[in-house]
Amino acid sequence: MGKTVVVYKSKTGFVQKYAEWLAEDLSADIFALSAAHPGVLEDYDTIIYGGSLYATGIIGLDFLKKNLAQLAGKKIVVFACGASPSNDELFAKLSNHNFTADQQKQIKFFYLRGGFNFKKLPPFDKLLMTLLKWKMLLKKVITKNLNSDETGMLEAYKKPLDFTQRRNIAPIVAYVNA
Repeated sequence: MGKTVVVYKSKTGFVQKYAEWLAEDLSADIFALSAAHPGVLEDYDTIIYGGSLYATGIIGLDFLKKNLAQLAGKKIVVFACGASPSNDELFAKLSNHNFTADQQKQIKFFYLRGGFNFKKLPPFDKLLMTLLKWKMLLKKVITKNLNSDETGMLEAYKKPLDFTQRRNIAPIVAYVNA
């Protein structure tokens, strides 16, 4: 099977949880993105990168994309983690936003549902999420109508949500082991 590494960047811990489970199940090495550098990746046959979603962008993904040429011939997996439930429309949107058509041929992409914990966000992200909250509250006052995602998101500001489940990594493990 070869040597596998999991590299991740997590803002609130959901990506890190998945990365640690993957490293355990695949007997892989694991590094936070801050501890990784391109030369280290050359020692591995399979590289898994996981990052939190920031809007529709995968944080830290530029590190991997900048080094794709020197990683040719390796199995490359990327997973993104966000609070929204997975569906085909979301998957396509994330895939097309984060990867060119050529990159989609070289990189196997997965989306894993994580969660939302407002209290663990960095200050700037808290500010942005507070603005989003105000926007949803204003919409509720004006239209008297929020969709189910907006209603759920407003509730998540009060009580953290964690949708991580170890079984969610099964498709990634199967792909790497194939």
